[in-house]
Amino acid sequence: MIKKPLDPPITASPSARPGMGTILFPGGVAFRVWAPFASEVFAAGTFNQWSITANPFASEGNGYWSTEITDAKIGDEYKFVIRNGANPLIWRKNPYASELVNSSGNGIIHNPNFDWQGDNFTMPQWNELVIYEMHVGTFNDSPAQGPGTFDEIVLKLPYLNDLGINAIEIMPVAEFPMDYSWGYNPSQPFSVETALGGPQGLHKFVMAAHQYGIAVILDVVYNHCGPGDNDLWRFDGWSDVNHEGGIYFYDNKRVHTPWGGTRPDYGREEVRQYFRDNALFWLNKYRLDGLRFDSVVNIRNRNGNNHDPEGDLPDGWGLLQRINNEIRTNQPWKITIAEDLQNNEWITRNTGEGGVGFCTQWDAGFVHPIRSAIVSMNDDSRDMLTVRDALTHGYNSNAMQRVIYTESHDEVANGKSRVPEEIWPGNAGSWFSRKRSILGAAMVFTAPGIPMIFQGQEFLEDGYFQDVVPLDWAKLQAYSGINLLYRDLIRLRRNWFNQTLGLRGQQINVHHLNNTDKVIAFHRWENGGPGDDIVVVANFSHRSYDSYTLGMPRAGQWRVRFNSDWQGYSEDFGNHLGYDTMAGGASMDNMPFKANVGIGPYSVLILSQDDS
Repeated sequence: MIKKPLDPPITASPSARPGMGTILFPGGVAFRVWAPFASEVFAAGTFNQWSITANPFASEGNGYWSTEITDAKIGDEYKFVIRNGANPLIWRKNPYASELVNSSGNGIIHNPNFDWQGDNFTMPQWNELVIYEMHVGTFNDSPAQGPGTFDEIVLKLPYLNDLGINAIEIMPVAEFPMDYSWGYNPSQPFSVETALGGPQGLHKFVMAAHQYGIAVILDVVYNHCGPGDNDLWRFDGWSDVNHEGGIYFYDNKRVHTPWGGTRPDYGREEVRQYFRDNALFWLNKYRLDGLRFDSVVNIRNRNGNNHDPEGDLPDGWGLLQRINNEIRTNQPWKITIAEDLQNNEWITRNTGEGGVGFCTQWDAGFVHPIRSAIVSMNDDSRDMLTVRDALTHGYNSNAMQRVIYTESHDEVANGKSRVPEEIWPGNAGSWFSRKRSILGAAMVFTAPGIPMIFQGQEFLEDGYFQDVVPLDWAKLQAYSGINLLYRDLIRLRRNWFNQTLGLRGQQINVHHLNNTDKVIAFHRWENGGPGDDIVVVANFSHRSYDSYTLGMPRAGQWRVRFNSDWQGYSEDFGNHLGYDTMAGGASMDNMPFKANVGIGPYSVLILSQDDS
């Protein structure tokens, strides 16, 4: 970029066109930016040969500056040039830029148009959702050829569709420094990372996913910015002893986060508007079907603590309420997910009652006790009371207010491994690792809540998550039986065969709990009756049972719809019984009837009655 010498000043008039950043109109482009401490603002770009003063902005008198440039057009590169008194000129990227050369380069006047013709996607009901969490850069990339792209995900959509998932949650894709990242260091919140395919790549990916009936949910980061390539830092040149980062960031202790001192100042209306605009931007421009908010606890509390009223950030709480209210009012079918992990029911309570208003939240009350139960080396240490509490845990008497999982990007990194590797370090393919990791997966798909798996979990990926290590797709062939098991579980969870409607229901009754033998059984239902009532039996021990007696909710024949010990899932599984059974006789386990089942070691049965 060549910076030309100063030209004689030119008088500008503010634009009357609404909007922020770049606003296209026939014959030119309007620009608007918030820079309350600037004394002058200019636009420099390919449209004026990078002149510093050829296109001045006019102050609107409220901290905002705007102008209209008839020479500017789609595809032009540009930056804002800001003067703050006698200080040197500052070159800044447009905070609302939706396309960049790269995180440290120029903005690009973006073409907002995309042909959505044929996109008639309808969001599934939330009790039908099965979420697949994905990192774009590692899901299907080729080693030594840069990170994976949206286009490469599209190639795998037939596979994901056959697996049965109907929602993909992608980790953050807002522009970040360099080419490799988890995505939780956004430098430009409105721009799609160029290395992943940029705006057009995301558009095409969402369109393609929708054609397969798959929703796309995006992870957004509003608890901190950057810190790398962060042009919001001292954006208009102003800072003082407390406001080190300037207009976009808190002063004093409130600015500090586990990821650096860049917590946004939620107390400023302009900052709240900025993040509100960002949330709606993703939903509207890219037709995304939901948002997952990273580390909500660090938006609502400066210490990331659920029990620290002195650290509470009411303005952060209010921002989240505002965003959720707008989405629920205007696009109520789109889902908002909180990662708060403090077991706080107010996160998913209605804003009218004082809650934050999220649709659902990641459930720490499930993942940690279930992982502990399946990872523990000795059967004696598996506490079925804790398993029961995890199965029945929830928020505000609504099962869909929690997302349940045993693996996520956080649970398989930062010193933690994939579940099979945690079970037997260095021997993730062992019988024990396979059997007990499956046991955890079966709990995910049979407990009340919205089930989620992390990329590669369905074919026993064992390495801890790194943003430079692609998924090992060779494992899909090596563990094809495990992949089939996940597919079967997902289809049962979604009631593909009209035999397991209860798995989509709200109700659960853990009616049998044997902490000595490590067997637990629970009844799931939506309305009740054949094809709806479900009984799940889980054996958390190495011992098998040829005939194990437990209570049943209805008399008559119960058919085994799933047996995780089936040798079709792995040749070294026991194929242990798992027979259809008849319920009747005396009551047991506070159920009106009882029946005998056969179950293998570390195995799960799903039983229901025929609708006849």
